[in-house]
Amino acid sequence: MAACCLSYGEDLTDNFRRAATYADRILKGEKPSELPVQAPVKFELVINLKTAKALGLSIPQTLLVRADEVIE
Repeated sequence: MAACCLSYGEDLTDNFRRAATYADRILKGEKPSELPVQAPVKFELVINLKTAKALGLSIPQTLLVRADEVIE
């Protein structure tokens, strides 16, 4: 099994929350074809220090400070 050292992607919780507002609008009678397409607006950075150390990588402190989650 391969382990990931660094992940940067969209925040799924935020996407689900925004999808709920779409469902609400559809249930209130709006046509799905008339709703705008939305791109993700919130992203998160996750760093796995355990994997980085196993690979012999050093993660700069500035990157660690900016991370949304650091796995030790």
